[in-house]
Amino acid sequence: MTLNEVRRAYLEFFKAHGHTVIPSSSLVPQNDPTTLFTGSGMQPMVPYLLGKDHPEGTRIADSQKAFRTDDIEEVGDNRHTTLFEMLGNWSLGDYFKREQLPWVFEFLTEKIGLDPERLYVTAFIGDEKNNLPRDTESVEIWQKLFGEKGITAEVASIGSEAEGYERGMKEGEHIFYYEAKKNWWSRAGTPDKMPAGEPGGPDSEMFYDFGTPHDTAFGAHCHPNCDCGRFLEIGNSVFMQYLKKEDGSFGLLPKQNVDFGGGLERITMATTLNPDIIEVCHRPILDHLEKLSGKKYGENKEEVRSFRIVADHIKASVFLIADGVLPAKSDRGYFVRRLIRRSVQHADKLGIGENSFAALVRPVAEMYQNAYPEITEKVAVIEKVIAEEEAQFRKTLTNGLRELEKMGSSIDAFMLSTTYGFPIELTAEIAKERGLSINLDTVQKQIEEHQALSRAGAAQKFAGGLADSSEQTVKYHTAHHLLLKALQMVLGPEVHQRGSNITNERLRIDFSYSQKMTPEQIAEVEKIVNEQIKKALPVEQIMMPKEEAEKVGAEHEFGAKYPDTVSVYFIGRAPMGPLRGEDAFSVEFCGGPHLSNTNELIGTFKIIKEEASSAGIRRIKAVLE
Repeated sequence: MTLNEVRRAYLEFFKAHGHTVIPSSSLVPQNDPTTLFTGSGMQPMVPYLLGKDHPEGTRIADSQKAFRTDDIEEVGDNRHTTLFEMLGNWSLGDYFKREQLPWVFEFLTEKIGLDPERLYVTAFIGDEKNNLPRDTESVEIWQKLFGEKGITAEVASIGSEAEGYERGMKEGEHIFYYEAKKNWWSRAGTPDKMPAGEPGGPDSEMFYDFGTPHDTAFGAHCHPNCDCGRFLEIGNSVFMQYLKKEDGSFGLLPKQNVDFGGGLERITMATTLNPDIIEVCHRPILDHLEKLSGKKYGENKEEVRSFRIVADHIKASVFLIADGVLPAKSDRGYFVRRLIRRSVQHADKLGIGENSFAALVRPVAEMYQNAYPEITEKVAVIEKVIAEEEAQFRKTLTNGLRELEKMGSSIDAFMLSTTYGFPIELTAEIAKERGLSINLDTVQKQIEEHQALSRAGAAQKFAGGLADSSEQTVKYHTAHHLLLKALQMVLGPEVHQRGSNITNERLRIDFSYSQKMTPEQIAEVEKIVNEQIKKALPVEQIMMPKEEAEKVGAEHEFGAKYPDTVSVYFIGRAPMGPLRGEDAFSVEFCGGPHLSNTNELIGTFKIIKEEASSAGIRRIKAVLE
């Protein structure tokens, strides 16, 4: 079956079972500042899973387009893509396990004809510590469904992934119990990580056996959750039935929900029993690439990776641009630029000439003209955007490659990036092809230090590095110090400032932290800041030797260069007391200006946005209301 056939069959099936079919949401999340892109089928449904009434009722189905930045570097094998669709059906306080599992089994085995002998399922093994029971109900339902197909489905208790590799599988086993890391869902992760008020529940995943030989590089024995490629997860039914209480225990939700997500591309692969996601789901693009290059996909193993990267990246770029994301140096636009530029490089490896890349837009539009007609409507605009980005990149590429050739075996990725705008990922790929090694973490650290120095230089244009010296901007500058300390208190001492921008309307801080903050963490940070405002803490500037400032633990911006004598601001230090960091609420290297007391911060401190800024960096915007 094709993507379009599987999608249509799925939506028709669940419509016949009383579901309202809704259109896909945009790849740009609406009213969700915590993430750059829609990365899962359930993401737009979170408000309704948490209790908000859906305008279309209690039974919903859709096919949601999604984009994940984490998989960009993995694209090139036969399994990874950046853009995909998730088939979803939801029960919002309506049906539960005894309806959901038979329906999805019927769809897979009857509606689209998958072989039940190749189907394997998992369930939650339970959590004694949190008094969460083993999901025997789902297992009983699965056994009955397999039995109706003449299959005696034996049950195995695996537990952890490591135990799976050690134990393997036995003849006749089709149902596997796994621990919470594999078969429990909540936004916070496992039950132990869930804060009070967070809903969650067990899930039941479905895997399809493609029959490929097990690769022992992943473990001694194969099992459904093995990453060797034999088994591919094609769907997951999440049963949201628990709520974590203030005392740490779990109770049942008043309304129990079902959240099913099935990978459209993966299910389509299963119908063809072909484990190559690019060949199955990007064939029209590959056909056009073959015409442009005069080469055949699969004939040359070294060229297969380039075929796959171009096919995936052009499709993702088309979808993102259609949703309004244009190539840029930062935020969402950075990823579109990265996709296009990486594609151009691999298109060149296939011998595709300059100015031919934009011609791949129409094959993508034709593939999705029924499901996503907006792409067809915007073809000309998308072609123009991609052509312009290709032309701009080729200028960068020409200059950068010229310099790279001069370097021989001593490649300076930092200089290529900062001087010529040459992507460090591209430098690393070229170095790898030449048998050379580049430490991307080290290069990224150099670039961050360079950016910090640039910011420090630009700051000299303004009083204290602020956008202006108005009274409100000075207030936000003082609040900025309180915020950084509060973040360290709530998230940990490893949190450090990685950038800031302060105006008379709001403050912004970029800080090192790899996870999305929870609502509880945000509330605690706000509480701490507002408490310091009410305490009327004195704000004091002291000039002191840099070494002494470092000894008292004064916070300073990573990578910034400071003179031998520095300005340090203490907030909350006892007047005339010793210069000890532990005696103050906040101690920071800073040129000012600041208020003289926190009680001058009129209003309530409020975080209005917390979002990802870049890899490992979060961004907060806050105001005084």
